Amino acid sequence: MEDTIRLNSLQPADGAKHAKRRVGRGIGSGLGKTAGRGHKGQKSRSGGFHKVGFEGGQMPLQRRLPKRGFKPLNDHLYAEVRLSDLEKLPVDEIDVQVLKQAGVVGQQVRYAKVIKSGELSRKVVLNGLSATAGAKAAIEAAGGSLNAAA
Repeated sequence: MEDTIRLNSLQPADGAKHAKRRVGRGIGSGLGKTAGRGHKGQKSRSGGFHKVGFEGGQMPLQRRLPKRGFKPLNDHLYAEVRLSDLEKLPVDEIDVQVLKQAGVVGQQVRYAKVIKSGELSRKVVLNGLSATAGAKAAIEAAGGSLNAAA
């Protein structure tokens, strides 16, 4: 019965608990006199504290850095194209340049992805464009094909 745990015999493991360091308790403790605070200055005094991030009056780092939200810097390079947009285009071979000329995407766009929104009833060939799984299935169902981005 010795190996069972009893509430009245619980205790920490050997070496788990050690005495807290007592500062300012004489020269023999190693932390007497200034009690590890050094000499002079705001931090040596009682009540001598400052708020987190305070840099002595210098403009703090969090205020020196610019405010940048969650908008990606390269967001303007990517665009989404609907299947209904492809349906309206007069050409069968479609790439990013064709989409720019038709005004479907902006002039700065480099990469476009076709999403399954709307219907596609004619055969189109996409060059250098990516597509979602649903859009790819719809394009292939209409007899079209997708050539991967080079």
